[in-house]
Amino acid sequence: MDSKVSNGASLQDERITDLLVFGFLQSCPHASFHKELEALGHELPVYIPSGDELQTELQTDGNRCSYFVQGAAETDSESREAVIRDIARQLALIGDRMECGIRPGLVDSLAAQFRNQSLSEEDRRQGLAAVLQQLVQSCPADVGQEKTLLVLTMLLAKKVAEHSPALLRDVFHTAVNFINQNLLTYLRNLVQNEMD
Repeated sequence: MDSKVSNGASLQDERITDLLVFGFLQSCPHASFHKELEALGHELPVYIPSGDELQTELQTDGNRCSYFVQGAAETDSESREAVIRDIARQLALIGDRMECGIRPGLVDSLAAQFRNQSLSEEDRRQGLAAVLQQLVQSCPADVGQEKTLLVLTMLLAKKVAEHSPALLRDVFHTAVNFINQNLLTYLRNLVQNEMD
């Protein structure tokens, strides 16, 4: 990973966060939002293949261009993506244990905020942060605070999407933005540690 200090998320960081949140949501086998998740996967800059599919990228005209991975940079990128998918699966397992601590009323109110079209992205992010603050206090101390926040952010995205599948795209982007603003250094370190 790049050792430079940055105040914002680079395109590579955003891609890592997209992959992580998408992979976390993919790890929910019985979720009611799989159709919406598949559509979202086709909108992301890099579609995460399932099984032995080729890696694809969106072209500027919106069509997909398949390519075979070649060279060291592509191989490194491919192994990084595999590490991120593995991290997403591990975090989803932690999320399964934390899920029972999320009251349905919190999910209902968060979903209502996402349905409110007059709220800005910043308002949605603040609403998510407020719910996270409530939840963090009731989580077990055996998981570090940053990991807890990361898991809860993705878990809330999952819960809102299960509540209202049509909100998946909005809650996905808000979760990605929240992670990029608040947990990016932790996420970079998590990926780097798994790659080492």
